[in-house]
Amino acid sequence: MRADKPKTTASPGESASASTPAITRPPAPATPSRGSAATASSYPPAAERPPRAARSSASTATLEDLFAQEHAAEEMGPTPPAPRRRRRVGAWIALALVLVVVGGVAAGGLWVWNTYETQIRAVMGWEEPKDFEPGMANGEAFVTIASGDSGGPISQSLFEAGVTKTPGAFYDYLIATAQNPPFQPGVYALQRQMTSEAALEALLNPENKMEDSAQLPEGLTVEQSLTRLADGTGIPLEEFQAAVADPSAYGVQADTLEGWLFPATYTFDPGTTAPQVIQRLVDRTVQSLDSAGVPVEDREEILTIASIIQREARFEADMRKVSRVIQNRLDPTNQETFGLLQMDSTAQYGYGEMHAGSASTSAEAQFDDNPWNTYVRTGLPVGPIANPGDVAIAAALNPADGDWLYFVTVNLDSGETVFTNNLADHNAAVAQWQAWCRDKPDSGC
Repeated sequence: MRADKPKTTASPGESASASTPAITRPPAPATPSRGSAATASSYPPAAERPPRAARSSASTATLEDLFAQEHAAEEMGPTPPAPRRRRRVGAWIALALVLVVVGGVAAGGLWVWNTYETQIRAVMGWEEPKDFEPGMANGEAFVTIASGDSGGPISQSLFEAGVTKTPGAFYDYLIATAQNPPFQPGVYALQRQMTSEAALEALLNPENKMEDSAQLPEGLTVEQSLTRLADGTGIPLEEFQAAVADPSAYGVQADTLEGWLFPATYTFDPGTTAPQVIQRLVDRTVQSLDSAGVPVEDREEILTIASIIQREARFEADMRKVSRVIQNRLDPTNQETFGLLQMDSTAQYGYGEMHAGSASTSAEAQFDDNPWNTYVRTGLPVGPIANPGDVAIAAALNPADGDWLYFVTVNLDSGETVFTNNLADHNAAVAQWQAWCRDKPDSGC
């Protein structure tokens, strides 16, 4: 599967049921009855007041009596203030109740915003601009146009390279301006944060095309890589296909070069042959493995794990978590429960539907018995399923700490992925992904 597809690892016979989590709101605080709060009064309690008769007779007291009372008061010291403890306790309780209510409202509002942000923005007219503003262009970015690429794939490539702001900005611009130019295959040097109009102008300018160059993103297969190499260098595709037929010619002890064509942007001298191009890519993979400290005898296994990670996750932190899920499922103590990795990317690769345009795995691919399908075969697949980069290789060697056994990408646009350690939570995450797909039926679910 692509790095932006849902990851729904589950044991045989387990179903991903959609369930709606209950929203627990804090109870509304009880409204205190009038006068329930403690108040400080300047009058003493009734029990301490003198009898009415005593109070009335005070008016007839002699001057000596008054001085005697004043002298007694001085000896007793100042009158202590009325107790305030009850008032402070009541204030703290009131403050706590207010915080509970405000916190509940804030949490509820945050959940609503996170769940329905797109719809709210559309209704309120708060949509963010799909394009960068003019004058923001900076730096350098490389974009590859493969043979047969149209506005849709090119729009996605521009976004992934940081050229445009959103995946559909460039394509929407072409539609809005009724343009369908003949794009030429090759690698183009552009800038980051360009407007769609400026990006189109740059792609149609021959001066921006890099001669004898090829850009291989992470996660491509050998077949995809050879097409890009042919487009960028001008060397016939047939020559590249012949060049990869014998992996041992490049020192690789495997049946194919899958996983060994390192993803990067390359520029070759004029006259470079197809075998020389392939050797350079393999050498770059060996360099990465050696830098990571991978023993020679473990190279194929690490590339296999890294290739799954590359296809299953988009961000470095998630890659390390996927690596941990793989290790947890390979752990002998979990074999009775699982026994299978159940990675969709391996099922799709083995069946040939990795690039079928859908993030979901078909039933035919899931249960097809081939050496790569980890829904059918135990352990790792027979070999790599794509070309991993440095980050994925590092993740294969350094998995995150955790007890996760499942993961699913719940938002294919942002790549947000939920990792869980039990089936109930996993099913809830699957339901979240399904809800996202219902709201965006044309997003590749």
